[in-house]
Amino acid sequence: MRFKSLLLILLSATLMYGKDYTQIEATQRFIDKMVLEDNFKFTYLEKLFKNVTPQYGPLRFFTPRKGKPSKALQKRYPLHGAWDRYVRAKLTPTRIRDGVAFVKRYKSVLQHAERKYGVPKEYIAAIIGIESAYGKNTGKYPVFDTLTTLAFEPNRRNRFFRSELRDFIQLCFTSGIDPRRVKGSFAGAIGLGQFMPSNYEAYGVDFNGDGRVSMLHPHDAIASIANYLAKNGWRRSEPVATRVSYSGNRFRKYKTGYNRTYFRHQLRGITPKRGRWDYHDKVRLIKLDRKEYDELWYGAKNFHVITRYNHSAYYAMSVHQLACKIKEGCRKRSSKK
Repeated sequence: MRFKSLLLILLSATLMYGKDYTQIEATQRFIDKMVLEDNFKFTYLEKLFKNVTPQYGPLRFFTPRKGKPSKALQKRYPLHGAWDRYVRAKLTPTRIRDGVAFVKRYKSVLQHAERKYGVPKEYIAAIIGIESAYGKNTGKYPVFDTLTTLAFEPNRRNRFFRSELRDFIQLCFTSGIDPRRVKGSFAGAIGLGQFMPSNYEAYGVDFNGDGRVSMLHPHDAIASIANYLAKNGWRRSEPVATRVSYSGNRFRKYKTGYNRTYFRHQLRGITPKRGRWDYHDKVRLIKLDRKEYDELWYGAKNFHVITRYNHSAYYAMSVHQLACKIKEGCRKRSSKK
């Protein structure tokens, strides 16, 4: 009991006064590297890392957990129905309704981005909807403290987060922003599209012409997402996915996943549910685990492109289905006028 009490006192003191990360050897090497290679002043970096509030919540996401799930947890989350649970959280009526409103509000910006990058406005809006609820939830964690914690506290992705921390400091410095004032996700992602710092230079677009890229500004977020998809191979005017039929309730005939491709003639016994599907390139088989059966889809090249934004077939399918719902909602709204 005494040990636990002492641990709580030490943790409370750390949260109140912060932790001096300049005392960690890895941080010292990191600072020296930024001074030598990026021409940062030592005093500026030392001041930043002198008083950091460790973010232990985000750290738990990247620390391996031992042991099997408890029986209570297995009962709460049964073997089948993963897609049912996932889609209930992502494709809510509120998210669809807000997506239609978002497209209406930023119609001209979205159309401009669609013409320039070839990505339909509904897919841009859907990603913003999934990532940040159209800007309502851009993150509550202090990005500098979060990235510092993930960069220097032991976890499986230290190297990745040190690179992101370096990019974040550079981004803030060139934009004239105090690194301590930026909030983001548990992984350090920022803004409506939840861009990691490294994505700003590679894909960020100043679409409102104010001289800097800000993923907190809808115009920049819209264009940056479209640019991201375009640079990762989005094909203009091509479909994304279509549901297909097969015999039985559970599908095991062929291997599934967004990284495995097939010519359609190889997939015997599988046909699009809506008849002819005007797509002639290789396809992915995407399996969605539902409680009573497996839902099966063909994924086109553009489906794979969405997985470059987030490496998950469920994520890409939720973006696709939300985009379809938004498009349908916009069409219904227009027909009522």
